Amino acid sequence: MLTPFERPRRTSDRPRLTVPVERAIDHCRVFKDGVRLPGEYIPSSALSEVREHGSGFVWLGLREPDAHQMERVAEKFGIHPLIVEDAVTAHQRPKVERYDDQLFMVVRSVKFRAEASETREIISTGEVQMLVGPDFIITVRHGAELPELSGAFEENPELIALGPAALAWRVADHLVDEYGRIAALLEQEVDDLEEEVFTPGSRFNIEQIYMYKREILEMRHSTDPLAPALRSLIADNRDILGKQLRSYFRDVLDHEMQVRDQIGGYDERLSALIDASVAKITMQQNTDMRTISAVVGMAAAPTLIAGIYGMNFVNMPELEWEYGYFVVLGFIAFIVALMFWWFRRNNWL
Repeated sequence: MLTPFERPRRTSDRPRLTVPVERAIDHCRVFKDGVRLPGEYIPSSALSEVREHGSGFVWLGLREPDAHQMERVAEKFGIHPLIVEDAVTAHQRPKVERYDDQLFMVVRSVKFRAEASETREIISTGEVQMLVGPDFIITVRHGAELPELSGAFEENPELIALGPAALAWRVADHLVDEYGRIAALLEQEVDDLEEEVFTPGSRFNIEQIYMYKREILEMRHSTDPLAPALRSLIADNRDILGKQLRSYFRDVLDHEMQVRDQIGGYDERLSALIDASVAKITMQQNTDMRTISAVVGMAAAPTLIAGIYGMNFVNMPELEWEYGYFVVLGFIAFIVALMFWWFRRNNWL
């Protein structure tokens, strides 16, 4: 019998493998007096640089941190525990929440893939979370890509002087501008679908319309909730956001509302296209059924005559007639020709 020291440990008793925080860090930068200090920092030294001199802020970028990594970051920056839980969880709706002097924002990212197929999505989404404190901003991205935004940000010292919330505006503005670019691409796709459906005699794939409908709904679910979140940010956080920053976020809200209206319009147009496609397919099926019925009708007359003369009755006068075969064939040809003319006249053929 194994002693307690010799028994294998249960999986739940084994220590969990922890990944260092550094593995989740994209960058850690310090901004002071309207400029970015050169080089990259580690979070502890960046905070010391800012808090010892009482000016500037830290920008920490994280990529899909786990719970342990986020807890370590929260200890250094003094982040509210509820923010930590949300920052680890992906697939959240756009929102703005406030915890004391800290803001937590979620903005969804949207990516457009030009090559469309039935098995691959043309719209893929991710999310960027922003934790804004008095002297820091932490951006957490889940399945999202952010370009190098600090270059344009650094070229405007007045913007840097507005603090970390200005960088949050810069990230939100970039993501919403991307919404507008994708909306313009989707407009061309919807226009092409409309042309295919309404061109007489054209062949179209209704499954493609359903696919675009599904993808546009996915984009609406990711972008529509951002408008009320931005309104809440502007109206309820005047003590954190100055007048200039509120005007910047109001501009982002205007752009988001424009995109929201565009995407809603595409959704309605695709719904109309589906209705038109179904009606067109139904009409084509009716036309095909009339054509088939006409062909069957023309074949029924010769079959009926041949069936009559195929009966095994002895007293059938035409069976002994020398020219009966040729007369019957001529009559069959006349009946078929008459039916063909009538069907063509009534647009059945």
